[in-house]
Amino acid sequence: MKWSEFFTSSVGKKLVMALTGLFLISFLVVHAGVNACIWANDGGIMFNKAAHFMGSTVVIRIMEVGLFLGIFLHIIQGYMLTLSNQAKRKIGYEVPMGNKGSKWYSRSMGLLGTILLLFFILHWYHFWIPSRFTGIPGPEMELEGGKHIHNMFALMQFTFRELWVVIIYVLACISLCWHLIHGFQSAFRTVGVSSPRYMTMIRTAGIGYSIIISLAFAMMPVSMYLQWV
Repeated sequence: MKWSEFFTSSVGKKLVMALTGLFLISFLVVHAGVNACIWANDGGIMFNKAAHFMGSTVVIRIMEVGLFLGIFLHIIQGYMLTLSNQAKRKIGYEVPMGNKGSKWYSRSMGLLGTILLLFFILHWYHFWIPSRFTGIPGPEMELEGGKHIHNMFALMQFTFRELWVVIIYVLACISLCWHLIHGFQSAFRTVGVSSPRYMTMIRTAGIGYSIIISLAFAMMPVSMYLQWV
């Protein structure tokens, strides 16, 4: 089988989904770690320094390109797999199996992924585009030594002053949690981890990871809106 045929096959698509999914899972840890700096309660100094480092370091900027490629490839392959699975299930079961066959969130990965895609577009509009292209409104933050950097902390405060924005972000985090609960263990199974012992550990770790990461992201807009930071 040629490489081109492999990556267009069902097995190849699942492997691409698994590898890009694991890459994005690791990215979420870094992203949550940077954003968690808002809770330093230092007026945004630590967070702005971390955001400036992420946005000005050449290696990280190059990795950012890989990140976007990974996101788009994950989305495209996800939709292709969803359409392929739907085509194979044109004739459904005579008696719906419900959760006996699979969990509702594993059957709804396409829907959950679509919600996350819409959220990504909104998130990029709020933060990534201003920080990279259009500019962040308001004065920059001045650090010791007279250095000026983007005030991303002030942009977060401005963005999350609207309740509807906070609600959308929280709903997206709930979708992210369910998406990760299935995707985490599914990715490891796809790359070859099949031992019941290890899969039990991975499934447990995946649930814990999904809840902690999603809760951390959800608490950021909530903390801003309620002025806890």
